[in-house]
Amino acid sequence: MLENLSLENILFLDIETVSCARSFDELDERMHKLWAKKSERLRQDESETPESLYSKAGIYSEFGKIICICVGIYRNHQLRIKAFAGENEAEVLKEMANLLNTHYHRSDHLLCAHNGKEFDFPYMSRRMLINGIKLPSILDTAGKKPWEVNHLDTMELWKFGDYKNYTSLELLAAIFDIQTPKDDIDGSQVNNIFWQENDLERIVKYCRKDVLTIFQILRRYRGEPLIDSENVIMV
Repeated sequence: MLENLSLENILFLDIETVSCARSFDELDERMHKLWAKKSERLRQDESETPESLYSKAGIYSEFGKIICICVGIYRNHQLRIKAFAGENEAEVLKEMANLLNTHYHRSDHLLCAHNGKEFDFPYMSRRMLINGIKLPSILDTAGKKPWEVNHLDTMELWKFGDYKNYTSLELLAAIFDIQTPKDDIDGSQVNNIFWQENDLERIVKYCRKDVLTIFQILRRYRGEPLIDSENVIMV
């Protein structure tokens, strides 16, 4: 089936998220209490507190925000990777929604991410609603049958029906002999790099690498050679 899909109809993407505030103490009273309650489920030993666990808040769409979305568009044998990034989440999401509404609204268009069905797609959808942005049709899954949801997930494809299995993007890159996207940072460092080091550009570079890796993995799934670096354009 994968070989029958046109790569030009697929938008490859990855998102980077952080906690919605710099620190636990900066939350308003209501969210302060709600994170304290949420973090109880995350504690693994007595020394952990809501404050110490707050760096993990970005994983949850209710307590985090999106600071970067990178997308890969394949045209004329070239992969163009574009970033929407910034501290203003609403602006980042509006740019993404505009792209989807303008160019990815046909029934043969698809979104592709790694663990996208569990993370990227629902996270984007929830944050758009929180920011008062109408969901683009390709993200709006309400009332759709499973085969009507145009989402590809490179992790799900690797499972082959084995729902117990989790395989990281880094591991898939290694076994398919693809350059690792984690040669500088990994996802666990993004929150600190954004809030403490104020280095958004470093996060954008990391996110772009993930998009390229997702594209390369899908090519491997299709039995195709990897795209050459000279055919990858950062815009």
